[in-house]
Amino acid sequence: MNSSLNAARRARELAEVRDLVVDVLVVGLGATGAGAALDAASRGLSVAAIDAHDLAFGTSRWSSKMIHGGLRYLAKGQVGVAYESAVERGHLLGRTAPHLVRAHPYLLPLVPEISRRHAALLMTGYRLGEGLRVAARTPRHLLPGPSRISAAQALALASPLSSRGLRGALLSWDGRLTDDARLVVAVARTAAAHGARILTRCRALELSGDGALVRDELDGDTFTIRARTVVNATGVWAAGLHPGIRLRPSRGTHLVLRSETLPGLAAGLHVPIPGESNRFALILPQPDGRVHVGLTDEPVDGPVPDVPRVPEKDVTFLLSILNSVLEEPVRREDVAGTYAGLRPLLAADGRPADLSRRHALLSRPDGLVTIVGGKLTTYRRMAEDAVDRAVSLGRLGAGRSRTAELPLVGAVPDGANGAGPGRGADGRKSGEGGEVRGADRLLERYGNEAGAVRALMAEASWLAEPGPAGVTGAELVWAVRHEGALDVDDLLDRRTRVGLVPRDRDAALPLARAALAY
Repeated sequence: MNSSLNAARRARELAEVRDLVVDVLVVGLGATGAGAALDAASRGLSVAAIDAHDLAFGTSRWSSKMIHGGLRYLAKGQVGVAYESAVERGHLLGRTAPHLVRAHPYLLPLVPEISRRHAALLMTGYRLGEGLRVAARTPRHLLPGPSRISAAQALALASPLSSRGLRGALLSWDGRLTDDARLVVAVARTAAAHGARILTRCRALELSGDGALVRDELDGDTFTIRARTVVNATGVWAAGLHPGIRLRPSRGTHLVLRSETLPGLAAGLHVPIPGESNRFALILPQPDGRVHVGLTDEPVDGPVPDVPRVPEKDVTFLLSILNSVLEEPVRREDVAGTYAGLRPLLAADGRPADLSRRHALLSRPDGLVTIVGGKLTTYRRMAEDAVDRAVSLGRLGAGRSRTAELPLVGAVPDGANGAGPGRGADGRKSGEGGEVRGADRLLERYGNEAGAVRALMAEASWLAEPGPAGVTGAELVWAVRHEGALDVDDLLDRRTRVGLVPRDRDAALPLARAALAY
């Protein structure tokens, strides 16, 4: 079946689903919900998947863009969680999404605040992480091992670093997403290609094990979707549809800097947080030329907002950590944008940073399965576990999950798109350190569909001209025709990430409106 999502397909499938009893109804179209729709549909089950807003509207688009092997969890003794992360990272790098997930170098600067003993312990941790890579059977060519480099090599990879007292750096490698929201779109489209009905702007008002009362948020119409089993994958909003669940959301804030603020940053940076032995801030250059700085881990009380606000104290905190290792400090006015996501952690005693990232399944005898916790890296495994439980509860005729080996829309064979690092001994890739341009940029975002997007550029001159963050009109038109974008918010805030910088968003509005009307 065609993988394209658009307004016409939504209208057709919205009409169809009213007369069906689907095997699995998925509520929530973040990474886990879209993953559950794909897992169920690829097993041959009939699937409807709904979201009150858009694909990747919630937590899934607010990540650090890392696909990591669980080293932090290993340091806390959570070996199972760490191994699961390493395995899932390997699937994404090598098979399911090599166009969206690549190996990326990260430096931990050996500044005076890190003693030689602490540096040795950290390197031991990196070597244990290398052991996880081996155990997960991820090839070395996809993910190089750690090493210690000199101060001169560190400054070559990250020239904004201060040279004062710098003894060198620990160089490690981990996975990085081109764009977390685009991963969700790829998963949802792959589910659609297997027959899942992907229905955005459909809000679940009431939920039970045999379906949901749903409101179409575009026209206000209310109707029922009947199902044999239901998966509640609404993340931090899960308790609203499954009373009795106790969540303790944690806010993770990021800053967005323009490329000219930290020029010459070719590697990500892990910067130690004072008073914390195993917590680090992350400074990560993005393919669009921007740099993201994160992240906090603060408890959030009260009602869960649709889009979390960033308090000024988070901005101040992250700037202080960032500036502790820079030659020239970043000022508050240099912050071009901010964003925050809420982690759907199960309630427990202790600080949010200490709570387990292991996911949990909660089910009722009537067939309602709720999945909470976890992290973006392990979305596929979370989805598999949720569908396994739904199949068992509903006594559905379905085989084992296929998604560990199922390439997502756009995926190309290992190495055909340059998925391997292709870098020298110092960790630098040719041309790295600035914005990814032209054909390479399209390949990293669209994989084997890049040629079709490029062909669309030839239809009119305005479709080929890059706008803010390098986004072209053709990409926006592609999002309307094939990626389910229904309005300018979908285009600028999720199919592309132009909206992370408010000034860029304002500048791109005419282009987005033109794409919707084209």
